[in-house]
Amino acid sequence: MNTEFDCDLTRDQWEALKALRLPAAERRIRDRLVVESLIALQLAAVTGDGPAITAKGRSVLLRGSPQLWDLAA
Repeated sequence: MNTEFDCDLTRDQWEALKALRLPAAERRIRDRLVVESLIALQLAAVTGDGPAITAKGRSVLLRGSPQLWDLAA
């Protein structure tokens, strides 16, 4: 079974996804539309404390951006 999820996120989406790892009181996410796009991709979900990263979002974040891979090469 292949559970890979190819994600080509914008810089703002990556930053928001990283910010969602923080506790709700420490999050600084400026663009609501970016968060909504992450929710649409099932990388984030709405909880009682606001948006939170999902298991799928953590997986994508751990694999990193293909654009970052190019910079590291």
